[in-house]
Amino acid sequence: MKVDVVTLDSGAAGSVELPDDIFGLEPRKDILERVVRWQLAKRQAGTHKVKRRGEINRSHSKIYKQKGTGNARHGSANAPIFRGGGRAHGPEVRSHAHDLPKKVRALGLKFALSAKLIAKDLIILDDAKLSEAKTAMLAAAMTKLGATNALVIGGAALDENFAKAARNIPNLDVLPVQGVNVYDILRRRKLVLTKEAVESINGRLGSETGAAA
Repeated sequence: MKVDVVTLDSGAAGSVELPDDIFGLEPRKDILERVVRWQLAKRQAGTHKVKRRGEINRSHSKIYKQKGTGNARHGSANAPIFRGGGRAHGPEVRSHAHDLPKKVRALGLKFALSAKLIAKDLIILDDAKLSEAKTAMLAAAMTKLGATNALVIGGAALDENFAKAARNIPNLDVLPVQGVNVYDILRRRKLVLTKEAVESINGRLGSETGAAA
């Protein structure tokens, strides 16, 4: 399908062909949910930890004699039942990441791209470049495009002026095409792709589709 291409100042810049096998699919929420959950699980630090009884630096001598006190028998103050003792069954340092097949990840990205096109929240930009790193200039341009809450996907190398100008604009994220992902696409209302990004995505997902077939 053909989609109009616009410039940063909202002018017409021709059109681009978007393949139906990448941008024309009917999105499945279950696949999108699996990919988002996989991404967020990988982001978790997993550094939460408590000290077990073997890691507590307290005296290891018997806290009171075995018999005659009327209390239960105990040998160490490091036991979890005592204040200052170790924790039982507490969290340990671990990775929360889990596996997700490559085909499912690729399919989730296609569904996310298709969802933006179906919702008319996809904008194809001729190029994401600025002559000066001016935040006000970029903010005005994005407002004119109707992309005040957007993710901008540029080429393999981002324009330095564009990236700097976008830093101080709330709800505007900028990523190189290598970093395109389902979570960031879905968390912003608009998706802005440059022509270079479209070509790269077509090559990447098209080759994965061919390999799967």
